Amino acid sequence: MTAPLEDKARQMLLRAKLYRTEARVAILQVLIQAARPLRQDQIAEQLTARAMNKATVYRTLQSLIEVGLVHRAFTYGRAAYFELADHCTEQQCHPHFTCTSCGVTHCLMDVLLPMAKVSQRGFVVNRQQVRLEGLCPTCA
Repeated sequence: MTAPLEDKARQMLLRAKLYRTEARVAILQVLIQAARPLRQDQIAEQLTARAMNKATVYRTLQSLIEVGLVHRAFTYGRAAYFELADHCTEQQCHPHFTCTSCGVTHCLMDVLLPMAKVSQRGFVVNRQQVRLEGLCPTCA
């Protein structure tokens, strides 16, 4: 991976006051380059040259989530998908669109949705994540 990506990852960790370990830098580099949210196994696949096991990837993702650099974009089936949290706020994540034909998920950065207002008493919305399903332009 390129030096500018490594520098960006190291700066993100510095701002978050985390040690700049090889695993954290490598995982952030993968997510910086990703065009869409990735599963843990997809992240690990891209780190095979660095010989990181699943446990290291999982623990590292958790530490990056705890400081707000990464978040779980959504869960599809039984798999969690992760992405950088830089395009989201603590209350709301940008919507995602998953094609029901090819299975590819797209980030919809230009779609703005209002926060949901729940009329039933007792419910408090802390965070809103929206995932839309249908056919992508290629499959339609």
